[in-house]
Amino acid sequence: MNPGSQAVRAAGGPIRLRLQVNGHRREVDCFPMARLLDVLREGLGLTGTKEGCGEGECGACAVLLDGVLVQSCLVPAVQAQEASVETIEGLRGPGGLHPLQEAFLEAGGTQCGICTPGMVLAALALLREEPDPDEAAIRAALAGNLCRCTGYVRIVDAVARAAARLASGGPPS
Repeated sequence: MNPGSQAVRAAGGPIRLRLQVNGHRREVDCFPMARLLDVLREGLGLTGTKEGCGEGECGACAVLLDGVLVQSCLVPAVQAQEASVETIEGLRGPGGLHPLQEAFLEAGGTQCGICTPGMVLAALALLREEPDPDEAAIRAALAGNLCRCTGYVRIVDAVARAAARLASGGPPS
């Protein structure tokens, strides 16, 4: 658990958390108020979800919780009980990378990699709601994700590329 776990422990004993993670039923013992971020990274070994600020401001820890984009550093583990969680690890399919992941690589939308998982999941949430977004919609959807390396131009281009690829019959998201 993270260094702030003493306060979490004071809130009660551990629970058995049961959830769907990337389509697989998982169970893990954790404290109810532990952060979902820590449960994913430490309890389940899914280190693709990154911790940036720990305050819900940067988007590095973004995951989809029952299809809704959330900052996992702000979500108590107990809120994920019997829920479905999608992380960056769940995007890669048997045929290889997801079109979003391919587009990020092609467009040069990744550099240090800290923001990339959250950016990709924010883009996925957008494309599920709006399959043909314009640049303004892409920028609005990514507004909760901070990147210090790319300047966003390549990231926006990557999302637009992925949208076009999916619209032309690419693999389903």
